[in-house]
Amino acid sequence: MLRKGFKQLLAEANATVETIDVETARALHARGEAVFVDVRESQEHAQGHVPGDVHAPRGFLEFIADPEAPSHRPELAAGKRLVLYCASGGRSALAARTLQEMGIGNLCHLRGGFGAWVQSGGPVER
Repeated sequence: MLRKGFKQLLAEANATVETIDVETARALHARGEAVFVDVRESQEHAQGHVPGDVHAPRGFLEFIADPEAPSHRPELAAGKRLVLYCASGGRSALAARTLQEMGIGNLCHLRGGFGAWVQSGGPVER
């Protein structure tokens, strides 16, 4: 029997991680005030993503975020606000919680994920 299921993990993540709506995310992107971090799988990212994002699949997130790891992406340590997103908002909430636990601050995740981004008319790069 699981001690914690996905529902409890998501509830805990959403209680501690700031969630922003797509309008706020689009404004941050337009002003260049944030680094967008796509935590989806590679095949999802290849089908379309937020222009200029950093691709950090959730399965490799800790290695990409840690400056001591060979696969570290310096954009995650640049001091800009991080906006994590996935397809619909679940994985990004969990990923943001993981980054918080690693000591990374100034982050949030996108409510509704890439689906909300596309539906709102946000720019997409392929």
